[in-house]
Amino acid sequence: MSPEAVRDALREVVDPEVGVNVVDLGLVYEVVVEGDAISVDLAMTSAACPLGSHLKGEAEAAIRRHLPAAGAVEVKLVNEPPWTPERMSEAARAALGW
Repeated sequence: MSPEAVRDALREVVDPEVGVNVVDLGLVYEVVVEGDAISVDLAMTSAACPLGSHLKGEAEAAIRRHLPAAGAVEVKLVNEPPWTPERMSEAARAALGW
């Protein structure tokens, strides 16, 4: 297990409001793998986003599907630093026509 493998798993988690995965949107702030424990800091596009708990659950499920050897999986919703569009990948910008 590696942070890259976790990010690959999280690419299947799509923000339903914009149709782009959370990695390319730049919502995955930090991924830490220590032994079989995985911790992810996940941001929303705004602090008032109503999809936080939904995306958190989807992220945990995607990690468990792709990395079945994982022990503890913690996805934390964070608000700092605030998300900005500059965090998006080129693929996300292209998908959104930016």
